[in-house]
Amino acid sequence: MSGVRDVAELVATAAAEQPDHLAVVESGGRSLTWGGLEDEVGRIATGLGAAGVVGGQRVMIASGNRLEFVATYLGVLRAQAVAVPVNPGSTVGELARMLEDSGSRVVVADEASAGAVREAVATLEPAPRVVVMGEPSYDELRAAPARPVPPLQDPEKLAALLYTSGTSGRPRAAMLTHRALLANLQQVAEVDPPMMHGDDVVLGVLPLFHVYGLNAVLGGVLCHRAKLVLVERFDPHETLGLIDDEACSVVPLAPPVFAYWEDEPDLAEHLGPVRLILSGSAPLAAEVVERFTARTRIPVHQGYGLTEAAPVVTSTLCSARPKVGSVGAALPGVELRLVDETGRPPEGEDPGEIQVRGANLFSGYWPDGDSGPDDQGWWSTGDVGFLDEDGDLFLVDRLKELVIVSGFNVYPTEVEDVVEEVPGVLDVAVIGVDDPHTGEAVVAYVRAPASDPDAIVAAVREHCAVRLARFKRPSRIEVVDELPKTVTGKVQKGRLRGIERRRSVGLLE
Repeated sequence: MSGVRDVAELVATAAAEQPDHLAVVESGGRSLTWGGLEDEVGRIATGLGAAGVVGGQRVMIASGNRLEFVATYLGVLRAQAVAVPVNPGSTVGELARMLEDSGSRVVVADEASAGAVREAVATLEPAPRVVVMGEPSYDELRAAPARPVPPLQDPEKLAALLYTSGTSGRPRAAMLTHRALLANLQQVAEVDPPMMHGDDVVLGVLPLFHVYGLNAVLGGVLCHRAKLVLVERFDPHETLGLIDDEACSVVPLAPPVFAYWEDEPDLAEHLGPVRLILSGSAPLAAEVVERFTARTRIPVHQGYGLTEAAPVVTSTLCSARPKVGSVGAALPGVELRLVDETGRPPEGEDPGEIQVRGANLFSGYWPDGDSGPDDQGWWSTGDVGFLDEDGDLFLVDRLKELVIVSGFNVYPTEVEDVVEEVPGVLDVAVIGVDDPHTGEAVVAYVRAPASDPDAIVAAVREHCAVRLARFKRPSRIEVVDELPKTVTGKVQKGRLRGIERRRSVGLLE
C-alpha cells in the first residue's frame, strides 16, 4: 500500500497486476475479475462526471450487498466525490433527512429501496437525481467507456460520510477521509497473524453500508487482493452452505449470527474451509465463544471498533495472551488510554472512558468537523472499559445510551421522538435489553391512558413501521401509568433496566 492515496487506487493496481483473478462474486453466481471491476469503477466515475458531479460533492448509495454497490462506491471515490452509504431499509423520512443533511446530488439505489428513495427525493428542492440499479438509469450512468481521472493529490480529502449516533445522541455523519480509511487498512495489515491475505476467500455477509462491512471487509479485500463472496440477505442455513461451496476461509460476522447457528446440526462440517472467524460491531458473550469453539474447533477473534475509527481499534489477534471477556489489544499505530470524568487517568484499577488516537480517526462530524479529535489527536469514544497489565481492553459500559441491534446503532432519543408523535402517548422512555438473536433489542415504555393499552401498542407499532427502519423499531411496548423520574423530572432509565433484568430471570411475568 506504499504510496497509495486513494482507496479506489487499490483496484487499479490489482487490475494491472492480476486482471483475470476473481475479485468479487455474488451468491447468485455473478462475478467480476479485478480487470472487470476496474472497468466498472472507471465507467461509474466517468458517468458521474458526465452527470455534473464534481470532486467533493456527495453521492448517496442505498443498496444491499451486490456487485453494483462495490462498483458504485469505488466509482464515487475514483471521481473524487464523497460516498454516502445508507441502510437500504431506511424509511422515507430517514432517507429525506439524510439526503437533506448530506446535500447529496445523486442517489444510486437498488430496486428494493427505489420506491422509498423516490418518495424521499420528491420532498426536496432541488431534487437529487435518482439512479436505480437494474433500470436504464444505471446502465446510462455506466455506459461510457472509462476516461482517466487525475490521481488524488490530498489523502485528507473526504471519502465517505457514514451516519452514526456518535456521542451526541442524534444520528449524524462521521467524516472519513481517504487517509483514515487507508490508515486502518494498513494498521490491520500489520497484525500478526494476519486477518486476511491474498489467498483468502472472504465472506461478505456484513452490510456494506455499515463501516465494518465497508472498510474492514471490502477494504481489507481490496488491500490484500483476496476474493469477496457477497451475500445480500443472511439466511443461517443457506449462508453456511455458501461458506462450504465457495470455500470461504475468513468469515467476518456480527454477534447475532452465532445464536442463529447454534441449532445447525452440521455446523462444523459446513465451516470446514474456515481458518478464521472475526466478530465485531458489538460485544460477544464469552459463553457463546466457548460453545462455538468447542463445536467447530475454529478460533473466534473479537475486536472493538467504531465508525469514527474506520473502524477497527483493537483485536484479540494483537493480544499476547488472549483472555475471556477481552476485546483484545490496540492495533499497531493505534493508542488507547482511559480517563475519568475530570480527564485524568482513573485511580487504581477503576474503569474509565476510552480515548483513541491514531491516523485512522475521522475528521469530526459533518459538516463542520464538530466533536472530532482534540489538539493532541485524542478522541473520546463514550465507551467505558479497563485495561489489564498486558494492555488488553475489557468493555464495561457505555456513557451514551446507545442500543446496538444486530451491530447497528440505535439511539433511544430518535425512537422516543417518533413514538411521541402517536396520539394518546403522553410520555415515552426507550431502553435496550439483551436479545439472543440481535444482541440487544429496543423496548419502549409508554405512558398513556390505561383505558385501551392494546390500541396504543398497535398505534405505536404502526407508526414506527412507517417512520423507523426495522432494526430501530421497538420489539416490545410496555404501556404504564407512570414513568419513574428524578426530582428534576428526568426519567430513571436505570430503574426500567432493573425491571427488565428481573423479567429476564423470571421474577416478573
